[in-house]
Amino acid sequence: MAAAVVARDETDPTTAFLNLIQNPFKSAFQVNAFWASLGTSIGISVVLALLFSVFRPHHNAIYAPKVKHADQKHAPPPVGKGLFAWVAPVVKTKEETLVDRIGLDAVVFLRCARMLRNMFIILSIIGCGVLIPVNLLQSEGGQAGDTTFARMTPLNIKPDAVWSQVVCAWAFDIIIMIFVWYNYRAILALRRHHFQSPEYQMSLHARTLMITDVPSNLRSEEGLMQLTDGVNPTSALPRTTIGRNVKELPTMIKKHEEAVRDLESVLSKYLKNPDRLPVNRPTMRPSRKHKDNLGGRKVDAIDYLTDRIQDLETRIKDVRQTVDKRNPMPYGFASWEAIEHAHAVAYTARKKRHQGTLIQLAPRPHDIIWENVPLSPATRRWRHTVNAFWVTLLTVLWIAPNAMIAIFLSDLSNLGLVWKAFQTSLSENPKVWAAVQGIASPALTSLIYLILPIIFRRLMRRAGDTTKSSRERHVIRYLYFFFIFNNLIVFSLFSAGWGYVSAVIDAKNNKEDAWQAVVDGHILKKAMSALCQVSPFWVTWLLQRNLGAALDLSQLVNVAWKWFMKTFMAPTPRQNIEWTAPPPFDYASYYTYFLFYATIALCFATLQPIVLPVAALYFAFDSWMKKYLLMYVFLTKTESSGRFWGVVINRMIFAAILSNLVIALLAASQDSWIKLYCLVPLPFVMLGFKWYCRRTFDDDMLYYSRATLTDAEALGPTPGKGIKRAGDRLKSRFGHPALYRPLLTPMVHKRAAQLLKSIYRGRLSQYDANVDFSDIAMHAMSSSKPGKTMDGQTSAPFEVVDENQLDFSYYKDRADFRDEFGGGLYGRPEDLISERSQTPRTFMGDSPDSSRASSPSSMMPRKLEGSYEPIVMMGGNRSQEALVDNHNHPAFRPPASRSGSGPDGAPLYRNDSNESQSRLLNHPQPMGGANGSQTDFHTVDRWRSGGYGPVTQDDDPAPPTSYDYFRGRR
Repeated sequence: MAAAVVARDETDPTTAFLNLIQNPFKSAFQVNAFWASLGTSIGISVVLALLFSVFRPHHNAIYAPKVKHADQKHAPPPVGKGLFAWVAPVVKTKEETLVDRIGLDAVVFLRCARMLRNMFIILSIIGCGVLIPVNLLQSEGGQAGDTTFARMTPLNIKPDAVWSQVVCAWAFDIIIMIFVWYNYRAILALRRHHFQSPEYQMSLHARTLMITDVPSNLRSEEGLMQLTDGVNPTSALPRTTIGRNVKELPTMIKKHEEAVRDLESVLSKYLKNPDRLPVNRPTMRPSRKHKDNLGGRKVDAIDYLTDRIQDLETRIKDVRQTVDKRNPMPYGFASWEAIEHAHAVAYTARKKRHQGTLIQLAPRPHDIIWENVPLSPATRRWRHTVNAFWVTLLTVLWIAPNAMIAIFLSDLSNLGLVWKAFQTSLSENPKVWAAVQGIASPALTSLIYLILPIIFRRLMRRAGDTTKSSRERHVIRYLYFFFIFNNLIVFSLFSAGWGYVSAVIDAKNNKEDAWQAVVDGHILKKAMSALCQVSPFWVTWLLQRNLGAALDLSQLVNVAWKWFMKTFMAPTPRQNIEWTAPPPFDYASYYTYFLFYATIALCFATLQPIVLPVAALYFAFDSWMKKYLLMYVFLTKTESSGRFWGVVINRMIFAAILSNLVIALLAASQDSWIKLYCLVPLPFVMLGFKWYCRRTFDDDMLYYSRATLTDAEALGPTPGKGIKRAGDRLKSRFGHPALYRPLLTPMVHKRAAQLLKSIYRGRLSQYDANVDFSDIAMHAMSSSKPGKTMDGQTSAPFEVVDENQLDFSYYKDRADFRDEFGGGLYGRPEDLISERSQTPRTFMGDSPDSSRASSPSSMMPRKLEGSYEPIVMMGGNRSQEALVDNHNHPAFRPPASRSGSGPDGAPLYRNDSNESQSRLLNHPQPMGGANGSQTDFHTVDRWRSGGYGPVTQDDDPAPPTSYDYFRGRR
């Protein structure tokens, strides 16, 4: 077809388009694009870094939120107000210090960035010092118009010069293995240090195993004991709990949260200007489920959402009351007193499926995806298959638009060949369009792929992963596969593949032998030519990554978005509070980008050696930028303790093998078969190295101890005589959060609180009743100032927030904010084995046995006095519901009949609507502080936790020691 195309009119756009598909990267235009990309990338990055240095001291809420919100243990090093004062802490803070302050996941990420930086610096010295001179001096048969980039490639080198490529392939693989081995040992040391840290030693998940796929006849605490006994190399007995069927509770809680946020948004927009309310009240269309009852017409949004929230709260409370030990789920947890015993059992069971079950180390409670834990192995396999299908379909469908990007975006002169008006502008302003190509084209390509992590993460939600961290690792795998296949292989080799397709089509049209057309087409040489011609695009594309790192540091996109929302929209108080919280770090996206950039650099290292210093420049720049961001801005939402390292190493081994295949392609295209045979061992060497690292390091990285125990360790503590930890509440810590998760309360700004009485048609005070006090002036009383009225504010069913309280520091200890935005700032209280005297203040932030004045977070209610009103929920009983004695949560009651009675005649199953009131003062104290003083009075509404907490009497024998026991921080 190539000959046929040439015979046509070259000015025909169709003919030009077909020619471009066969050879899109042929213009000297890319040399100017490279210099434009280099200048703008470095120049704009320096400008953004300077702007960051200027604005940083004056905007700590944006550029150093962790300084304000983290506790003493997790706070970053102090930073001065000078222009470059932030540089010294970033340079001087060592890895050992960072582990305790930012977490092991962040430290492992920074170590990976440094590993890639140092590795590419060494590779750059070898690649540029050896390959560029060889390619320039040993080149032959080139064209007169070849660019500098073309002459630096091995496209036209002599066959004997290919030996330099083979030697560099071995040298590169050896360097990669050395760096991986060195850092593998360092990560192992970090993991072992983490095992000895006080936080890990005092965590409940460290001594707990998760058991899934439990047979129906063993779904009980006794059945779990039998299962663990079959793989237990010790005589220590665990404490077990089986999962409970929470029915539709998670779905209802999610709908309740959506309804609360919708109501907040409606009120925020309607009450944006309290002095100038809109003429009409806001309306909305009800959900599809309620359209039949409401006639499918628009309804009053405030009234509809209020009724919706009230109905969901009532249903949630009723369902929580009906959960008990009947219908157990096929999963459970077993916990030991000693970490060594739990890990020894997990190590013994690692390659077994004892009675069909999977026994493994338990993740942190907040890391569990509860809806996926009960899935059967067959369901999980089916979901993974469906996910793989959708990912493959998306990958294949992206080939066509990716090809257009490869043809036109990578070289704008190609667009001029099919678009004459653009060609005129291109001829008149070549330098301008060269700059556009060097800047806009890679930027637009990157912008397209910003949405891909979001798409893949949503696909992974239904993949059956049992933990959020494992889901993130799967996102990395699928994203990396998509990037490598579409962005690298298809993008780079599309022209060669199309040339062969066109040759076959042309041969069939001319009734010639199609196979002979393929043989005569020299497919290997065409593929090598395509890779060499596309290499300048990847060089300019990697240069643009420096600009992306500078944008991350300056937080320009984040600042612009928040400014736009606050200026032109009507954000809710909850949104304003969440915006002041440290944002979570997107490990899946950044790891994928790092691995993809490294793979590109390794694959083109011998074809275009200049790519190596470009990659080294990016990793050198970004390693410092990301270090500052992880120290002062971002936090780890779900800590996996460095489990991303295995995913990184597997992709690095794959990248090295893929780069070896590229050099093998070069040798084959030159008919250098001896050189090709010399490259054959390299993939097997890399796979053998991976096997060695797995056998040498992986078990010690995962398990605190192996199955081989001393006699004393194997015996363990005598059953029944060990010291029971007061805070070791296995059933509540590893119980489904839907049983006790606090329900959201709609937030409203203080400036609009007065108007609620006129626009809200429901109950506005917990004192309102169906009684007409027409002759008596009744006023709601303030809980923060006993005996005083509420100064015109409303207390229910909304939470009134003052302007100076729109900050995360006031709410970071509350579960509804902490679970989503507070992970990593001050530890996870729900994962500690003790929350009272055994727990250090640095882990808790609010210990009941400690002085309230010693923690800034514990003083939050005092700061809110006079403006932060007590929270009274819709439905009228949620604030009291929090005070229920959790020892009698129905999820842990025996499955008795409602009409049955106990020995004392009391009903075995109670469902009193006001059960919380009868148990409100099970452990009363003198009014005031823990010492009986009159200095710290607490109201009932201060003790809200939002529901029952599934705790058994046996698990928590110690009585509460202070009023803070009721605050829900268990």
